[in-house]
Amino acid sequence: MAYIHDRKEELTGFQHGGGYVPEIDFGHDFVMVYGIGPKMPECIKQFKDKGYVVHLMTGIAWGQYQDYLDGKVDGREHWDESQYDRYGKPVLHNPTIPYMVPTISFGEYLTERMKIAVDAGVEAIHVEEPEFFEWSGYSPAFKREWEIYYHEPWVAPHTSTDAHYKASKLKSYLYARIITRVSGALKEYAKVKYNRDLRFYVPTHSLVNYTQWKVVSPEAGLIDIPTVDGCIAQIWSGTSREANVYNGIYKERTFETAFLEYGIMQELVKGTGRRMWFLHDPIEDSPKYTWENYEYNYLKTVIASLLHPGIHHYEICPWPTRFLNCKRPMAQPYWTPEQKDETMVETEDSKFITPRYTTLLSSVFQLLSDMDQEEYAFEGVNSGVGVLMADSGLFQRTMPDGVVNEGAINQRLAAIKHRNSFDYAPKRDDELMEIIAQNDEALFDFEQSTAFPSFYGMVVPLLKYGLPVRPVQLDNIKRFTGYLNDYKTLILSYEYMKPEAPDINMAIATWVMQGGNLIYIGDGSDPYHNIDMWWKTAGFNNPAEHLFELLGLGKTPADGTYKVSEGLITVINTAPARLSLSEKVSENYRETVKAVLKEKGENWEYRNDLTLHRGPYIISSVMDESITDEPKVFKGLFADMLDNEYKVIKEKSVKPDENTILFDFGKIEDVDFRIIGTATRIFNFDITEGGFKAEMKAADRIKSFTRVRLPKAVTALSATDEDGNEVELTWNWDEETRTLLYSYNSKAKLVTLTGKF
Repeated sequence: MAYIHDRKEELTGFQHGGGYVPEIDFGHDFVMVYGIGPKMPECIKQFKDKGYVVHLMTGIAWGQYQDYLDGKVDGREHWDESQYDRYGKPVLHNPTIPYMVPTISFGEYLTERMKIAVDAGVEAIHVEEPEFFEWSGYSPAFKREWEIYYHEPWVAPHTSTDAHYKASKLKSYLYARIITRVSGALKEYAKVKYNRDLRFYVPTHSLVNYTQWKVVSPEAGLIDIPTVDGCIAQIWSGTSREANVYNGIYKERTFETAFLEYGIMQELVKGTGRRMWFLHDPIEDSPKYTWENYEYNYLKTVIASLLHPGIHHYEICPWPTRFLNCKRPMAQPYWTPEQKDETMVETEDSKFITPRYTTLLSSVFQLLSDMDQEEYAFEGVNSGVGVLMADSGLFQRTMPDGVVNEGAINQRLAAIKHRNSFDYAPKRDDELMEIIAQNDEALFDFEQSTAFPSFYGMVVPLLKYGLPVRPVQLDNIKRFTGYLNDYKTLILSYEYMKPEAPDINMAIATWVMQGGNLIYIGDGSDPYHNIDMWWKTAGFNNPAEHLFELLGLGKTPADGTYKVSEGLITVINTAPARLSLSEKVSENYRETVKAVLKEKGENWEYRNDLTLHRGPYIISSVMDESITDEPKVFKGLFADMLDNEYKVIKEKSVKPDENTILFDFGKIEDVDFRIIGTATRIFNFDITEGGFKAEMKAADRIKSFTRVRLPKAVTALSATDEDGNEVELTWNWDEETRTLLYSYNSKAKLVTLTGKF
């Protein structure tokens, strides 16, 4: 039944760093009590007493682990297990907390600390953010791990492409190792001591974000750990607002980036039976944005996540007390590029979150529990077009010394990013784009920037014109038979990642020969083609030459489309980063892709929206920088799900850079009862011949609205709370939709609603 479900389904949850407080009691299924400090068992008990399924979450790369670092656990100080940069400085999460090298000793320490949570009765454990920064790899602990793993003396990562690539592979391995050991030990402990099946999850940023930010993490490697039961996709405006370049303009594109981030995370669990929760966050740590900006970007991420119907579980937010209790400016202050987030303070007009936004958030939180919809389809071209990514992309995001004089392009991009982040009409730096286009060294510098132009250059020109292209995990080709069967067209480049084994190319070649449509983009210029890997041993200059030979094209085919058995391969001999530099280049690339799709019978008509019909919901984002500035207009009978009162409308116009969620009453014409939308957790709703009774609960200080379809018009409505006090209601009946809209001011108490027909 829509919205009404058992908490054991764990459809929605949140993380919280303390005990129960009524203002965060949004009525979700589970809570992740954060941290392994002394108050943890009591916090677990408080939430269990309130009916929540309780998990534990803690950091596996950083945390309040001073007792371990200072030698109070085993008599040996462990500060040498911090991540160090090349200048001998520790990489810090904050001034007293370093990011760790995940040693076996550190894993044993975490295991013992987390056994306390198992004793307290948690049903699952989450170890978040296994992060190894690409510019680290110089600490004594890491040097020891290098010598153990590679059986050779440590080599400084900045000295060669081989050393850098090997250091990054080792970093990924070390986090996979500690997760394997900790998860296995805790599961065994729970089974032996309590005969209980403990679940184990890894909350992690997306492969898109970690590659963009130059952070090494196992990502797809998590699939190879049998004791990992799933992940949380830690995606929010803080990751998705990271700027990229399209048509030569460097700016934030939160919706498009979030769509790609959630897409690659969906691939992490596809076909495995493992759980994935998509995270959103109504706010960020940084106080430099307005409440208006936070809401704007929050809704972009929510819409982007809902366009991936393979996932219907969500972390509604981390740290709900943060958005409820923090002040943020109402007008956008101006910050110079030199200022850091930690120096930014509240402005004079900083305010707490508005009641309207709080109600909207509570409504969206509940809406997320109704996304398990069997029927879904995109308007226009449906999925079937993918762009390949790999964990190896994390291993080559920085050039070693001597390959390129890094810095000049990145510094200029940083200034552009700052300016465009607060500019409603972002500007193009034509001079810079021309320098990048004409100078190979500048192009390499551009490639290494956080703009991540190789990936976004191949994807954003397609997304912006309504093609729902999805990231596809290259590493999974080896793991799952038939992994590529869902895709008709794949876009591939080895300029920003590498296939770890030749059988990946063999599987791609087989897929093409059996009818697949491959677009390969690359010119072989990436310096990481020269690392000591399998293609070099086999006599190829780069892994693309091996793929081309498998397809019968020779090592270096010219630009063009070639028929190979039942399939097609289109070769574009250019660095993919160049696709982001100008409108003309984007348009030529888009026309090539359109022609290739047409060859396989797919008619891509350009449009400025991505619109998914998901059960009775219409989820749509209309994009700017597209083929038209015209709005998308929906006509029918709808409830506007982003209006706190779920306003009944017959037409909705969505302008570029806007989005919407509509409930389509046309999908429930024969249905007598359905909850349309609510800001309240509804536990039951029982209907009789003469009326109905429902039980519900919302967080403290929420103005809660509910719209529900009923078989008959309502003549009387009343409510009492768990203490027997009368609850003041406002309500009205809409005859056309046969829906009741009621509202009340919540005090985090169970409310019984009684109605008469």
